[in-house]
Amino acid sequence: MANAWRSLPCKISELRLDITLDCGQSFRWREIQPGVWRSVLANKVWTLRQNAHEILYQVHEDAPSLVDASVKQEDCLEETEPKNSKKDQQAAKPTVTGRKSKSKHVVIKQEDAGINDVKKEKGDETNNNAVYSSILKDYFQLNVRLEKLYKTFKAADANFTKVCPGFPGVRVLRQDPTENLFSFICSSNNNISRITGMVETLCSTYGEKLAVLDGTPWYAFPSATALAHEGIEQELRDRGFGYRAKFINQSAKFIKEQPEGWLEGLRGLAYEECHAELMKLPGVGAKVADCVCLMSMDKTDAIPVDTHVWQIASRDYMPSLNKTKSLTDKVYKEIGAFFRGLFGEYAGWAHSVLFSADLKKFQSKSEGKKSPEKRNSRKQDYGDAKKVKKEANGRKKIKKR
Repeated sequence: MANAWRSLPCKISELRLDITLDCGQSFRWREIQPGVWRSVLANKVWTLRQNAHEILYQVHEDAPSLVDASVKQEDCLEETEPKNSKKDQQAAKPTVTGRKSKSKHVVIKQEDAGINDVKKEKGDETNNNAVYSSILKDYFQLNVRLEKLYKTFKAADANFTKVCPGFPGVRVLRQDPTENLFSFICSSNNNISRITGMVETLCSTYGEKLAVLDGTPWYAFPSATALAHEGIEQELRDRGFGYRAKFINQSAKFIKEQPEGWLEGLRGLAYEECHAELMKLPGVGAKVADCVCLMSMDKTDAIPVDTHVWQIASRDYMPSLNKTKSLTDKVYKEIGAFFRGLFGEYAGWAHSVLFSADLKKFQSKSEGKKSPEKRNSRKQDYGDAKKVKKEANGRKKIKKR
C-alpha cells in the first residue's frame, strides 16, 4: 500500500498547491509533472496532486532503493471525487491478495484468504491513513479556515479585495524549524534557483538517503548536529555557498550547544521574544528571523520584509516610503507594524497572498482567471497603444526631414 493514492478532503479555495508550494516558502518541492508535486516531509517522500475537492497523496515508505512507477499523466489530470458514500467506502476496502480468480464472478471465502491477515492489513492501513492525514493537516495548517480569513482581509483592505480572486488557497506552511532556518540562511542575497540548489546540496551531502524514485534520490534534511562538524564550512565554500557556509556551520554549532529541543521550543515564546532569540544565530537578521517565525514557529503576525515587500508597501499602502532610498531597520519595523495594524492576528498570511500575487511567475495564473472579454480588451488596448506609438514615431521622422 506504500504507493497507493490516499485522499484528504480539502477544497481548492482552502489550498492551492501550485502557489503555496512554489511561492518561496519551501525550496524542496518539485513539480515532477504538471500538477504533481514531490518532496520530503516527516522523513518520508510524498507525492501530491489535487482536484477541486481533495488533496490526493502518495507516501513512499520503502528505503533506500525504492523505485516508483511513473505517475500516469491521465491520472494527474483526472479529478477524483471524494469517496464518502457507503458504496464508495465498500469499494475502497483492502483487496484480498495471494489468490487469483479465473472470473470476476468467483467468490473467494474469507477463511481461505486468511481473515486474520486481512483484518490486520485493514487495521494497519487505517492507522497509516490517520497518521499521514495528520501530518498533512499540520503541514498545511488546515485547522485555519482560509475562506474566513480572506473575508476578514477583504473587509479590511480594498487592495486585498482586488488581488485575492486570482489567488485563492494561498496558505502558510508549518515547516520543520531546522530545515526552515537553514534554508533561509541560504536565501540571503540569493535567488530561488540557487537557494534550491544549495538546499539540495545540504540534503544530498549530509542528510539520510530515504528513497530513489524514477531514478532520482531523495534525502532527509540534515540535523543541526550533522552541520556542526568541523570542516563543514570549507566543504560548503568549495560547493559554492560563499559567506553563507560560515553562517550555516556557526548556527549549527550554536544550536548544538543549547539544551536539546531548544529550537523547537521557541514555538512556545511570544513573537518578540522568539524573534530576538533567532537573531542570536549567526547569519540571521530580522527578515530571516521573521521567515522562521511565520513559517515554522506559529507566529501568524510575523511580516518578513525584503525589497519586494518594501516595493509592495510603497506602491499600494505607504506612499511616504517612496522617499526612502533603502530598507533601513526603521522602515522594516514600520512596514511590519502597518500590516499588523491592517490585517491583525494573521497579518503574515495576508502578506503571503499579496507577496505571491506580485510574483511575475504567477501572473499567468492570475491572467487565466480573467474573463475572455477582459483578455480581449487588454489585447485591444495593447494593439491601440502600439498603433499610437508607431504613428508618433512616423511623425518624428517627418519632422527630422
